[in-house]
Amino acid sequence: MRAIAGIAVLALAGGSMCQAQADVTLPPVNLGDSTFQDGIAGPGWMVQQTLSAYGAQRSRDDRGQRTVGAPEVESLALLGQLSVISNRRVLGAYWGGELIVPWVHAQSTPAHDSPVHTHGLGDVFISPLILQWPQTRLGGRPFWQRLNLNVTLPTGRYGTPGRLDAGRNVLQFNPHYAFTWERSDAWELSGRVHYLWTRANHDPAPDLDAADVQAGQAVHLNASISRSAGQDLRIGAALYALVQVTDDRIDGVPQPGRERIVGVGPALGWSRGAVSLHAAAYVETLAKDRSEGTRLSLRYAARF
Repeated sequence: MRAIAGIAVLALAGGSMCQAQADVTLPPVNLGDSTFQDGIAGPGWMVQQTLSAYGAQRSRDDRGQRTVGAPEVESLALLGQLSVISNRRVLGAYWGGELIVPWVHAQSTPAHDSPVHTHGLGDVFISPLILQWPQTRLGGRPFWQRLNLNVTLPTGRYGTPGRLDAGRNVLQFNPHYAFTWERSDAWELSGRVHYLWTRANHDPAPDLDAADVQAGQAVHLNASISRSAGQDLRIGAALYALVQVTDDRIDGVPQPGRERIVGVGPALGWSRGAVSLHAAAYVETLAKDRSEGTRLSLRYAARF
């Protein structure tokens, strides 16, 4: 299995911690944790470790205006991943699956109050169906593509008074389509598009004074372009974006404000044999209804 097979790594995004406690927010999603050659994979096993760090000293409201007195947000997520692609074919694609177990540490420091934090096991991600199509051609050049039906289970700690939540207490469906196209022997373009849906939370924060809450649906994507800089090295740029497309709901009533964020920055990839390393750094902009900061992603993968 080459490069990034079925990765659905999600870092603790920080957006859910920058808002007032009585807000409904999107769960953490994969923002920038997949970059070069994302769509390339084949039969085999892969073990991967991803470290994602996020920090923000500002947030913006639903009009994109800077929020006065927003808390500082810091988070660190370490995600262990096991993926497998079999030789069995479904719809012409190799069938596979994956498991991702996150450990998270996060802290939110209000402008005029003591910090609150969390650490421990987050929500576990599992995919019972990955479809990885073999290499084909697009415009006469090599093209790879993959479909991953990822589900997030509510395993993280939730509802502890005086602490941030490590989990969201809801089942989430977050499938994605990924691709890689080699424009030439040196240049490649990769991307993935995710859709996010969450079930209603029937045990919301007491401040909401509600029987249930449900975050809105969203679309988010990662994209990158890279050029070979030698036998083992690739350099390029990466981007991520998230747009919430439906309203949050409290007791079934739509709430104002939809989240939006864009992050862009340089990226680097190194591979030799069955081992690869990837790094990317992002500066966020165009935020709405969430925090706006910087992000660093580091990944190590070994294929068998």
